[in-house]
Amino acid sequence: MTTRAALFPGQGSQKVGMGRDWAEERPSCRALFDQAGEVLGLDLAAVCFEGPDEKLADSRYTQPAVFTVSAAVWNALREERPGWTFAAAAGHSLGEWTALYAAGVLGFRDAVRVLKARGEFIQEACLAHPGGMSAVIGLEEEQIAEIAEATGATAANRNAPGQTVFSGSIDRLEAAEEQARAAGAKRVVRLEVAGAFHSPLMEPAAQKLRPLLDGIEFGQPAFPVLSNVTGKPHGDADSIREHMTAQIVSPVRWIDDVCWMTAQGVDTMVECGPGRVLSGLVKRIDKTPRLLTMSAVTDLKQLDEEG
Repeated sequence: MTTRAALFPGQGSQKVGMGRDWAEERPSCRALFDQAGEVLGLDLAAVCFEGPDEKLADSRYTQPAVFTVSAAVWNALREERPGWTFAAAAGHSLGEWTALYAAGVLGFRDAVRVLKARGEFIQEACLAHPGGMSAVIGLEEEQIAEIAEATGATAANRNAPGQTVFSGSIDRLEAAEEQARAAGAKRVVRLEVAGAFHSPLMEPAAQKLRPLLDGIEFGQPAFPVLSNVTGKPHGDADSIREHMTAQIVSPVRWIDDVCWMTAQGVDTMVECGPGRVLSGLVKRIDKTPRLLTMSAVTDLKQLDEEG
């Protein structure tokens, strides 16, 4: 018997044109773009389908855009395979909100409202406290911890064994990059992001988000949703609010999320949304699960093999 989990990508997976094929071929997907546009007060479909890149990379647009595309793919998957059950869901950073939506914790419009505000708050924090992020490949966990302690940079994304992303102010980031190279890192790459995500520099955004979440009704998840903050399933509504607020400033424990799912017997993971980044990370963590990527409408053909 197949035991499935759903995966949902985060910021950085966006690209101009994403979601167009789903919206053109599936009325239910197009309806989500229209609903999101009503909540946002703009033509979100045009932003996703036509860009430009600079606009789509702005957190104020990226976050509701990636969420809407991923939610559309999830809904299409549920239509295509109504009998499929899911043992868990996980999302990377903003993708965790998609996972909560998929599990029925909050409605689509509420999720768009949250991500609109979250994107605005993060963008404001990026402008007020400039910073960046750098991916480091090829160092051990102990080396990463030593560099973080020595430089003050945050080990923000624990994506896979030997792959960590540092976050922080530019001076701390440069120091971390220099020490990583000296420690023998295979690659050190400065990422093209707006700021120091998942670091203490995002604290103003977290403080603004919590009051908004207090006004959103959260239900019990239909299946476990993994928390980026703890690496374990979310609990009740209050703990979800607490962890989703803390998530903005806390490291993403993606390795822990994946390991929890595989330990529970998950043998198939379905990535719903733009890109294939999460599937690539899973392969580096555990080669056991079968991976299905639902990024384009043509990917639905994979489902015929699944039954």
